[in-house]
Amino acid sequence: MSSVLELVDVTVVRGEETLLDAVNWTVRDGERWVILGPNGAGKSTLLSIAAARLHPTSGMVDILDEILGAVDVFELRPRIGVSSAPLAGQIPHAETVANVVLTAAYGVTGRWREEYDEADVERSEELLRAWGLAELHDRRYGTLSDGERKRVLIARALMTDPELLLLDEPAAGLDVGGREKLVQRLDELARDDAAPAMVMVTHHLEEVPDGFSHALLLRDGKIVAAGPVGKVMTQKNLSETFGMPLKLVRVADRYAAFAR
Repeated sequence: MSSVLELVDVTVVRGEETLLDAVNWTVRDGERWVILGPNGAGKSTLLSIAAARLHPTSGMVDILDEILGAVDVFELRPRIGVSSAPLAGQIPHAETVANVVLTAAYGVTGRWREEYDEADVERSEELLRAWGLAELHDRRYGTLSDGERKRVLIARALMTDPELLLLDEPAAGLDVGGREKLVQRLDELARDDAAPAMVMVTHHLEEVPDGFSHALLLRDGKIVAAGPVGKVMTQKNLSETFGMPLKLVRVADRYAAFAR
């Protein structure tokens, strides 16, 4: 499989703080990665680099066969689907659900005078149906529940048929029911052979869909372990990652962890 994302000795320094420290990581076509780690581990920084939104202080980043720093990021970014809290904060609350998804075709977060062709409209309508949002077509984004907003953001991230999909804590803030419904949909997406390579950031093991193939554990900007989920998700690795003794539990192909 060809790589869609490759980081070689990537370091990010801000002031006197090292956010990422000599990270080496490769994501290949068809892989579904989850990034786990405590607050301040560098997860969001890593995702920002993968989204071509942040350049490293040193090291090499190859995204979709383009070298970051030697490519026009405005041409690269449409090939990357992103769902994140910062993006959610940019969407006008008065925008309709249909337009939130559709405007991703132009890479904007509010509809103005731009015109969309029939293929764009059909694509957005297809995504609304696929993510159970068709009935919310004309609803205002600001009136949606947290779970509905999360699904709208993921549908928007898929609008341009990206080659790489990045999800930054997609289940954050959801209750158990909302979380489980979203995890189920993400699991279905992960099992779809036509879906792009996926990278998801989360703090919680319970939010990792069974269909995800790989895991990266991060602490203090350094990789603790990375590789196939079954090899990376161990009590030893998780205890080291979160800085405390943890008991790992696996139920019906899902994970959870508790203090020992």
